[in-house]
Amino acid sequence: MQENVITSLANSRVKRLVALQQKSALRLSEGVFIVEGVRELERCAAAGLEVVEVYYCPAILPQPPAVTCSAVFEVTQAVYDKIAYRGSTEGVTAVVKTRHLTLDDIALGDAPLIVVLESVEKPGNLGAVLRSADAAGATAVIVCDPLTDLYNPNLVRSSTGAIFSVPCVACSSEECITFLKDNGIAILTAQLQDSHLYYDTDMKRATAIVMGTEATGLTNAWREAADAHIRIPMLGTVDSLNVSVSAAILLYEAVKQRQDLMQ
Repeated sequence: MQENVITSLANSRVKRLVALQQKSALRLSEGVFIVEGVRELERCAAAGLEVVEVYYCPAILPQPPAVTCSAVFEVTQAVYDKIAYRGSTEGVTAVVKTRHLTLDDIALGDAPLIVVLESVEKPGNLGAVLRSADAAGATAVIVCDPLTDLYNPNLVRSSTGAIFSVPCVACSSEECITFLKDNGIAILTAQLQDSHLYYDTDMKRATAIVMGTEATGLTNAWREAADAHIRIPMLGTVDSLNVSVSAAILLYEAVKQRQDLMQ
């Protein structure tokens, strides 16, 4: 294991780390992304991703996490403050090789439960959806026509590492609709118009819960492809929930129905 000490803010590695945090194009071109936090890094390594470099601050974290890596660097508090995406990230950040999954990589099994998000824009929202998907035991999360980088640092952090435990695939809506139809997975679109209450809809079968953006909802392609339109009752003055909140509600309805089936 190689271990060095970095003390200068002008160090080339420090500059590269900051650039990787900020620039999606650079992450894409180099095929790497940034992971911050002990829990996130351990979950990343447990999922089999390759950790290329680890940077830790002994003033915050006495020892680096026990993950396989050939390049480990100790940094000062000032350097860590420079490279940290957020303030309280437990004193460790790492460079990890990107893993791109395709629809063919999803192991469907019996009665898969899939979350589909169309044109999700905010990485924090996608991270929160992944966290709920992991908690509910979802099979996968499919992001159609994404407007955010799947390895945005804020997404990794807000998912608390669920981006590594839940298969997450990016593709076009057309590709996703074909995949779901070919595999006999019922498409349930969350929408206000022409819809039924979500808890009156069968989610015990192979199911894909499909949601769009809060601003514009789903495109017509999804509305027309749907096997059922579902809605969450809105009893106040607002007409929509945050997409991550909606995902959690709908996922746990599927969990409830499937548990009832086993009783």
